Amino acid sequence: MKKRPVLPLLTIGIGTVLILSAIYINTNLRTVSQAPQPLTSEEETFPEIPRVTLKDAFTAFQGGAAVFIDVRDADSYTNSHILGAKSFPLAQLEDQMKKIGTETWIITYCT
Repeated sequence: MKKRPVLPLLTIGIGTVLILSAIYINTNLRTVSQAPQPLTSEEETFPEIPRVTLKDAFTAFQGGAAVFIDVRDADSYTNSHILGAKSFPLAQLEDQMKKIGTETWIITYCT
């Protein structure tokens, strides 16, 4: 019986293991990189519209001086919203605003 050289078989075995490892690692990295990332956007500033602190908004809301208006679509509102907020999707906002008194402080949010 003829003795086969071990080195070529060993090289092929190690090469196969390295290639399979590279494929496995590459597949896992793609899965991780495709995970949803938090949305980041530049906030558009409107100096003529005053900002309100969370504490001031909450105090006014609890005292009945303010109302929270969620301007997102109905599905987003259904999934999560501020307890007590009214749903006025942005497309309907102008018509819906007639339902709120002019003396009420309106605090809109969309996130």
